[in-house]
Formats: sequence, C-alpha cells, structure tokens
Amino acid sequence: MIDILPLTGKDRHNALPALARLRIDVFREWPYLYDGSLAYEEKYLAKFAAAGDALVVVARDGDKIVGASTASPLVGHADEFAQPFRDKGHDPARVFYFGESVLLPEYRGQGIGNAFFDAREAHARESGAFDVAAFCAVIRDDDDPRKPDHYRKLDPFWQKRGFEKADGMVAHLEWSETGGKPDIPHDLQFWIKRL
Repeated sequence: MIDILPLTGKDRHNALPALARLRIDVFREWPYLYDGSLAYEEKYLAKFAAAGDALVVVARDGDKIVGASTASPLVGHADEFAQPFRDKGHDPARVFYFGESVLLPEYRGQGIGNAFFDAREAHARESGAFDVAAFCAVIRDDDDPRKPDHYRKLDPFWQKRGFEKADGMVAHLEWSETGGKPDIPHDLQFWIKRL
C-alpha cells in the first residue's frame, strides 16, 4: 500500500533530502539526462522551500519515500519562468507552478502520478490565490539517438488531466547532462490549466 501525503511547513522541509536524491536518480533518465549533484539540489530546494505556499507531495512505501512532487507560486522561481507568462498577458502572481514529479520506476503505472496532480491542484484551489496551474517539460527531438525504444511521451496523460500545451511559452534553463557534458541550454515547454 502506497501512502500519498501532502506536506507543508516543517514536514515539507523534512522531505527535502529524499526529494533531492529522487530528483538526481529519476532525472538521469531520458528525456532530462540530468547529471545533478546534492550541492545543487540543496540550493535549488532551499529556494523552493522558502515559498510560503509551497507543497511537497510524497509517495511513501512504508518508511521509504519512493516518489515526490512539488508545487509553489510561480513568482518564487527564476524570472525566466515568469517572463513567458507576462509575455502572454498572465499575471505570474496568479500562477501556481507544478515543479517536478519524480517516481521510482517500479512504482509507475499505479495511479501515483494522478494522485500527485490531484493534491497539487487541490492545494492551489484551496488557497484561492491562483487562476492557472502550470508546469514545463524539456523539449527533445523525437529522433534523438539517446531516446530509449520503450519511452512513451506523457503528453496524453497531461491532456487527460486538462492541461494544454501553451504555444509560444518556453523557458530556458541550463544543466549538466550525463556523459560529462557541461551546463548546456535546454528549452522547456509550458503546459497550463485554468483552475
């Protein structure tokens, strides 16, 4: 039995070390190919955790956190995330940003992803401060030779959840890729949903 727990306050902070390890492990996979470090994760997650309305949703198998998902006000993230919303006439202060959803492979396909979205959407609606939920996903070439044969895009899942690809809304971030590549720029496509 997997427990899904929305965490705020001190409980949220206590989950951050497990979240950092999950981010490093899961984002090493296609399509992110992220070569992360605990030092970077601590810095990134400290900024996230400082947001007053931030939420961590964890999937726990007994005492072990096997998945986690985050959300917080968009204005707590890098300005390059807010700018595409300003450019399209959205008030970034009214956008609740869904960060990552990371789940160990052996726990996928059991409805945990839906539970992550349900908890984050409920949190955003309960606050009453947000009109839009949004997240972004890395853009990769379908013909990239690094893409595994078994990989399935998540677009149908996101569309079923009511999210739409936001044309012309792209963020740009740099990170190191596996294989020893230094920080390189990546484009991330925003998906949005009215709350």
